[in-house]
Amino acid sequence: MIISEKYFPKLQDINRAKITLNGIILQTPLQKNLNLSDEFQANVFLKREDLQIVRSYKIRGAYNKIAQLPESELEKGVVCASAGNHAQGVAYSCRLLGIDGKIYMPATTPKQKIKQVKMFGKSHVEVVLIGDTYDDAHNMALEDSKKTGMVFIHPFDDPQIIEGQATVGLEILQDTKENIDYIFIPIGGGGLAAGVGAYFKQMSPQTKIIGVEPAGAPSMQKSFDAGKVVELQKIDKFVDGAAVQKVGSLTYDVCRDVLSDIIPVPEGKICTKILELYNQDAIVIEPAGALSIAALDFYKDQIKGKNVVCIVSGSNNDITRTEEIKERSMLYEGLKHYFIVRFPQRTGALRTFVDVVLGPTDDITHFEYSKKTNREKGPALIGIEVQKPEDYKGLVKRMEENGFIYEYINEKEDLFQLLI
Repeated sequence: MIISEKYFPKLQDINRAKITLNGIILQTPLQKNLNLSDEFQANVFLKREDLQIVRSYKIRGAYNKIAQLPESELEKGVVCASAGNHAQGVAYSCRLLGIDGKIYMPATTPKQKIKQVKMFGKSHVEVVLIGDTYDDAHNMALEDSKKTGMVFIHPFDDPQIIEGQATVGLEILQDTKENIDYIFIPIGGGGLAAGVGAYFKQMSPQTKIIGVEPAGAPSMQKSFDAGKVVELQKIDKFVDGAAVQKVGSLTYDVCRDVLSDIIPVPEGKICTKILELYNQDAIVIEPAGALSIAALDFYKDQIKGKNVVCIVSGSNNDITRTEEIKERSMLYEGLKHYFIVRFPQRTGALRTFVDVVLGPTDDITHFEYSKKTNREKGPALIGIEVQKPEDYKGLVKRMEENGFIYEYINEKEDLFQLLI
């Protein structure tokens, strides 16, 4: 869509989107979270978009866009690209409106999300898995749209998508009588941040609007730094719902006007928060859904005593990722360490390591060793879990005191990815 003048979401269009979505979406709860409120000495409210019909906010923008297409375009069907949540929103919209849809998803998309897309769309959608990133799927969907005439439904860079997502902000202000001091909004392509941010800027101008990105895919922050939209050449795809190489041009312009700050959150920190929310509150969320809450630690001094809203954007997590989530959390928290240790090839060397080097609460969780009879020393790959981050120093000190030559590989990204 070509916009003749600089686009900024209007209140009348956001209100119209809310009317369009009546009876289609849930008005998800705004809940005060006692654990987070106690931890940060603030009033922390969670906007629970993880409880939405398709378990993310994406149905708002998708349905708002598709429902307003003219009949002549609906007859041709729609096509989109998505890492999962937008795909589910489009699929469910196609089913509700009785139209055909074709959905391109990266081949790396968790199986759970693929299954959900098919479930929500039923016979109305076709799923095509292609490429390694969202951008690969995006390019193929655009090509298909040109060939077939199907309308391309952009996941974020479209006015009606942005206005649909903005209804999250409308509901937040409807559901609280409190003045909101801070709102934390996850950013992938920027549709949610642009929509909610624009609504708050007009209706609650005193609120500080904080965007939150995964540190491994800070596409909006890098664009802000460059003063224009830039494309990242390499991203960490772990936070698949927000791992975008290039934000939208519309969303970039709006976010420049409305965001007070952008916080990049390390993926390991996000994993820690996912586990905490599950263990403490029985809330199951995906990595992108935990972004806004994980950012609170970086604003703990500013939000003390304030009213704070975090948008929990989605809960489409694949249970098979649990072990990776635990691993990333422990690495980030300094509780798991990997070494290449060169053992003297003599009887009892390993026993010495276990008896003398390991502390009383240290645990070997990974061990690979091949004895080489023609060498004096044999390398072993060892993963060690400690109870407290400070236990690491004692572990390293005992290795050095007992003559064990080692290489620490946690911080050597290429070697770590190859071996672990």
